[in-house]
Amino acid sequence: MAASRRLLHLLKRASWALPVVLALAFAASVGVWLRLSDMRDLEEERLTLIADSLSLEARISDWLNAEHAAVDRLAQQLPGNVDDQMLLNHRAVAEGLRRLWVSVTVLDANNRVIAHVPQQTPQALAPSRERSGVSLDEGGLTAHWSSPRPQGGRLVVRFAPSALLRQTLPWWLSQKYDVRLVDGLGQRLAQTGDALALPDTQSYRVSVDPAMRETWLELNTRVPHRPWWYTLAAGLMGVFLLLSALASGMLRRQMREVRRAEGEARTEAAWRRAVEDSLTVGLRGRDLDGRLTHVNRAFCDLVGYSAEELLGQLPPMPYWLPDEMEDSLRRHQRNMAGGAPREGYEARWMHRDGHELDVMIFEAPLVDANGVQIGWMGSIVDISARKQNEERDRRRTEALAHQARLSTLGEVASALAHQLNQPLAAIAGYNAGALRSLERAGQTDEIVMEALRRLGEQAQEAGRIVQRIRAFLTRRAPQPERCVVPELAARVLALLKRDLRGVLVEVTMPPGLPDVQADAVLIEQVLINLVRNALDELHGKPGSQVRIAAQRVGERFVRVDVDDNGPGLQGRGIDQLTTAFYSTKSEGMGMGLAICRSVIEAHHGGMEAGASALGGARISFTLPLCPGQGACDGSEPGTSAGIGIGIGIGNGGSSGSGSGIGQHKEGAR
Repeated sequence: MAASRRLLHLLKRASWALPVVLALAFAASVGVWLRLSDMRDLEEERLTLIADSLSLEARISDWLNAEHAAVDRLAQQLPGNVDDQMLLNHRAVAEGLRRLWVSVTVLDANNRVIAHVPQQTPQALAPSRERSGVSLDEGGLTAHWSSPRPQGGRLVVRFAPSALLRQTLPWWLSQKYDVRLVDGLGQRLAQTGDALALPDTQSYRVSVDPAMRETWLELNTRVPHRPWWYTLAAGLMGVFLLLSALASGMLRRQMREVRRAEGEARTEAAWRRAVEDSLTVGLRGRDLDGRLTHVNRAFCDLVGYSAEELLGQLPPMPYWLPDEMEDSLRRHQRNMAGGAPREGYEARWMHRDGHELDVMIFEAPLVDANGVQIGWMGSIVDISARKQNEERDRRRTEALAHQARLSTLGEVASALAHQLNQPLAAIAGYNAGALRSLERAGQTDEIVMEALRRLGEQAQEAGRIVQRIRAFLTRRAPQPERCVVPELAARVLALLKRDLRGVLVEVTMPPGLPDVQADAVLIEQVLINLVRNALDELHGKPGSQVRIAAQRVGERFVRVDVDDNGPGLQGRGIDQLTTAFYSTKSEGMGMGLAICRSVIEAHHGGMEAGASALGGARISFTLPLCPGQGACDGSEPGTSAGIGIGIGIGNGGSSGSGSGIGQHKEGAR
């Protein structure tokens, strides 16, 4: 154990020599890499040479085959009697002489020269009669094609291989290679560049047969390959090793100073960390770009993230509220520009587990040892408990104020309901007396009689509504009975017939819809309120449409939907819409939907709000099914609880004040 500890200590003391060892290892690896690179370059050069040789050979072969085909066509086109002038004036002959041909000779069947251009001594011996391939003269300077003529004899065209190279060799290949045409014995027929190949160059030979029999195309690189140890890289590696040795010597001296400074820095950092961790205030440090560079334990506990997850983070921060991201980013930019209030500012953050918290933030510039600002240091105090207490006090005050207003409103509504009973009874009595008088008098005008009968029915309906309002305000339970939902909808549409002029009304009720147990008068008033709210939103809109639909949901309820194609709810939910005294109308009291919700909840149902398939708003409510097959008697447990003043005040939902049931145009949307 002691020996291993002593060895470790020696290795640490000798660590200054590590750069020299690494430099040697690096130089060796670079040498191996350069050697492998040399071999790879040679191989790539060889492959490129082969590819270029094959490409040039194909080009030359294509050229020779095209020329041979031209000679065959010329042999077929020449007439039987041809002389030198006619041969020279032939278009194909003139083009061939300008292009590649050296001479054109026409022989008869006895191999005697009939015509020859240009004027020079033709070949003494006639070429062989074979058509395929190309034969070389004994001098090795020219080659020829031979083609038989239809009239007998042959056509002989001679060409120079050197001209062939000039015609077919691309300029970029002539810059890279020395190109030669050699015979089977290695004698040069034509060439470009140097006659002798330089040392350390590569060459490749490919056969041109059958375009030129016993002929080879040879390419030789012009630039000799230089080994890597003759390059600049070898000298740079030597300089690198020398500098590494000098740096290691300097490093040995610096390491002693660094060890001493590190000990002092560790002591100071431990002291500062202990102070920060003992604080209950969160601390965060940010650079000028807003990147988190420092957090303490209190800050990590505040947002629920570890220091490793937070350090290095750029905005947007993970503890910002998603719904307030733009405001948080705008506030961050203000703070980075130095506009943070000196007295601090409040913000809402989100803990990692999802709950929100309120914080107070104080920002101060972070300055380095040279007096240059390098960022901002913030102190964060959790004020969630204080904000919750303030919110609780505010809600309690608002609830008390709402309770007082609702109590007053209930008293006024109860007095109005009581006072309305007498004129309604008088109207009903006068109407009945008028009907009897007209009948005794033998009145036969059916229109007048029907109007009086309808007047009596409406007066009785008004009396029923007043009685239910009084029962509603005196906390008596609704009077449930078996109700047929389509009949309820039909009665509501009949009452609102005048208001529905110019509006497309659609009623969608599936066959076999079960009956519900409800107070028919109250549910009719709820439907009237919802339909009139929809009409208020559709006022003056062309193509207005309202749909009343019902369907069974689950085993115990029927849901009724009132849809329209108006502007929609614009993000408002049912809780906001049914809050007491909340209204979107300038003349509304904000009690219509609040009372509707109280009525529906008194029937053990619920209300919902959302987007409609028609493009506007949908308000829905549920009613319980009528139990069994007999008559509904209203004896279901819980129906005697009653509804009245103060219901829903604590949750901002429904209000039980019955005075708003008849005010159909004052509901909130």
